[in-house]
Amino acid sequence: MVGTANNGRVRLAFSLVNGSQDLGPNSEPASNAGSECGGIEFTREDVEALVSEKMKYKNKFNYKERCENMMEYIKRLRLCIKWFQELEGEYAFEQEKLRTALELTERRCSEMELALKNKDEELNMIILELRKSLASLQEKLAKEESEKKDAVDSLAKEKEARISIEKSQASLSEELDKAQGELDGANQRIASINDMYKLLQEYNSSLQLYNSKLQKDLDVAHETVKRGEKERSAIVENLHNLRGQHKSLCDQLTSSIASQDEAMKQKESLLNEVACLRMELQQMRDDRDRYQQQVQSLAAEATKYKELATNSSELEEKCLSQGNQIQILHDQLAVAERKLQMSDMSAYETRVEFEGQKKLISELQNRLEDAEVKLIEGEKLRKKLHNTILELKGNIRVFCRVRPQLPDDSSSNQEKVVSYPTSMEYLGRGIDMTQNGQKHCFTFDKVFTPDALQEEVFVEISQLVQSALDGYKVCIFAYGQTGSGKTYTMMGRPGQPEEKGLIPRSLEQIFQTKQALQPQGWRYEMQVSMLEIYNETLRDLLSTNRDASRNENGVAGKQYTIKHDANGNTQVSDLTIVDVQSSREVAYLLDRAAYSRSVGKTQMNEQSSRSHFVFTMRITGVNESTEQQVQGVLNLIDLAGSERLSKSGSTGDRLKETQAINKSLSSLADVIFALAKKEDHVPFRNSKLTYLLQPCLGGDSKTLMFVNISPEPSSVGESLCSLRFAARVNACEIGTPRRQLNMKTSDSRLSYG
Repeated sequence: MVGTANNGRVRLAFSLVNGSQDLGPNSEPASNAGSECGGIEFTREDVEALVSEKMKYKNKFNYKERCENMMEYIKRLRLCIKWFQELEGEYAFEQEKLRTALELTERRCSEMELALKNKDEELNMIILELRKSLASLQEKLAKEESEKKDAVDSLAKEKEARISIEKSQASLSEELDKAQGELDGANQRIASINDMYKLLQEYNSSLQLYNSKLQKDLDVAHETVKRGEKERSAIVENLHNLRGQHKSLCDQLTSSIASQDEAMKQKESLLNEVACLRMELQQMRDDRDRYQQQVQSLAAEATKYKELATNSSELEEKCLSQGNQIQILHDQLAVAERKLQMSDMSAYETRVEFEGQKKLISELQNRLEDAEVKLIEGEKLRKKLHNTILELKGNIRVFCRVRPQLPDDSSSNQEKVVSYPTSMEYLGRGIDMTQNGQKHCFTFDKVFTPDALQEEVFVEISQLVQSALDGYKVCIFAYGQTGSGKTYTMMGRPGQPEEKGLIPRSLEQIFQTKQALQPQGWRYEMQVSMLEIYNETLRDLLSTNRDASRNENGVAGKQYTIKHDANGNTQVSDLTIVDVQSSREVAYLLDRAAYSRSVGKTQMNEQSSRSHFVFTMRITGVNESTEQQVQGVLNLIDLAGSERLSKSGSTGDRLKETQAINKSLSSLADVIFALAKKEDHVPFRNSKLTYLLQPCLGGDSKTLMFVNISPEPSSVGESLCSLRFAARVNACEIGTPRRQLNMKTSDSRLSYG
């Protein structure tokens, strides 16, 4: 204990202990940190005494004693300070432990609150069921009371009848006969029930036989698909051979045409030469006639003038020489005519050969067209059988689309990392991704190369869109990293009709089909809603109160809740629902929603979607002639792109958006993995996105996923993750699609089911 100076000596202001020590009610916890203080502890009285201690000296001018006392006092102060520092460290350590325990407790409390909420919902469902059962029991009780009352009345009547029976034995015997007749009728009814039971057993066995027959038909369909693939490969090989023959015949045709042109040129030259020879021959004949006249005139003059005999002999020689020249010209003319006949014959043979080649080419072209038609029909049959098999299996269909290289891509001159197999088995369905020299192969229902047009993509899903008009639930959503072309696939490029996306084209097909089915008695009503999930908050993109709807923190404005009913339909409270009559009205609503949607700029994409966009159209159809009713739902979803913070460079609000997007996509992956493993619990409630898509992923709808990837080598890691996730999705079985018939309800709220 600390004390004052006694008889010139100073007592130590601390006590040495080897273990823990019990302190007074006003003392602090002891420090056993193992420092220089060792086992030294201070109490509050010790500290107060040490602080308030005053130095007393025998001789105040004895500086040596004063220095010694001061040094001793300073040492005790240092020990006390070190003790306080260690005690403060222990307090900080204890405070950190308590803070950690508090956080753990708060986390457990939040988990317990979430579990309590889930239990509360389950209890509410149980209460509803109990209320329903209570109502049914009350109805049964009322029925039993009424039956009891009837029984009492009948009892009174029976008493009266009994009295009357006692009075009349004859009437009793009649009643006995009547009861015997009723007994016989009951026996007959029992026999008929037994017969009905036998018939039901036979019907059950026939259903089992029909099930086995369906299984055999499915196996036959598989074999037909394989046979169709083999026939398709044979047709393609035959097509290649026909194309080779067509090419060789075209070469022969060009050579024959060239030889014919050359022969025609020779014929024209010979004709010109013959014409020249004929002109020369005619000129020679004219000269001969003129010379003969001259000979005759000279012969007449010779009789008169004998002196000119020598001249006449010369003229005769000249005539003979001209006659020889005329004979030579005749021979040349004959040779030219023979050459002309030969050229005419060769031209005729060439023309005949040309006609034959032309007929052969037309025949080969017809065979080629027939082969192409058979190939197209075989491909359609394969797709139809493949879709039928997928519907019977209940799988989620997956299409893969590779966006083309953009001018501003930094990797446009690097090595390509995406390739496509050329074998007939995987042609148009396979894609290969190369990373660090290793090739990863994937197979989907369809793979679109970068040069695929928007129209070609829509043709593949047009039958799926048609299913919504037939009364099915249809869901199509685009998945992939940011900048991979999801929004372009779903929405297209504004202002360019040839590049319209799947949503505008689907709406055009729906309204065109609606007009085409009117002569058959079908009348359709259509309702549209559009929302986005931004930072785990639902936003109504068609709401007139845009400021409240677009609050950045998702606190102000309406609070939208998602509810599922017993029929597997989903409803969003207070959501704006618009009745539409034409595709032009829907296009206006799409432009309005696109203007309200959250977009932002990152290092990977100039116009990056920062939210999940959900377009929903509910279709209600009634056939006035058959009184048949159908209800279909079309969900078209543009998911926000997954991104890595190291590449996107997001900060501030963009960072929060990225974290929310990646969290919801991770929850979607957890749901897919749980479905693939057929687990009992599927975590649909982990995010608003998965909870909204619960009927599409775990119900009876026709679901299709587009996985969009980028061909850049710098994005090969994200592309591989997307392809692996898509392969998992393609392996999920969610149940056989069911057509919704005769389900007309008075509730006008839109269903996402």
